[in-house]
Amino acid sequence: MNSVLIALILGGLTGFLVKQRKAILKHLDRITFYSVLALLFFLGFSVGANDVIVKNLHSLGLKALTLSIAAVLGSVSASWIVYRFFFKSRE
Repeated sequence: MNSVLIALILGGLTGFLVKQRKAILKHLDRITFYSVLALLFFLGFSVGANDVIVKNLHSLGLKALTLSIAAVLGSVSASWIVYRFFFKSRE
């Protein structure tokens, strides 16, 4: 956990120091995109290599679907309540 926080702080400081250099920033978007693709590939690789996850994929998928639907319904409900009480005009 500490290494994640240190990496985040170092990244923020580095970004602050190089924000004036447009040449670096121009290529940073492409580097970030391919880094995320590589991370997703290795995540998929590690999931595919794990026999426990592969054998229980059907039940994990059902649980993930249930959690996703519940999260969306909860977000819609909370948004509706906030809209109704704070943004809807009083008639």
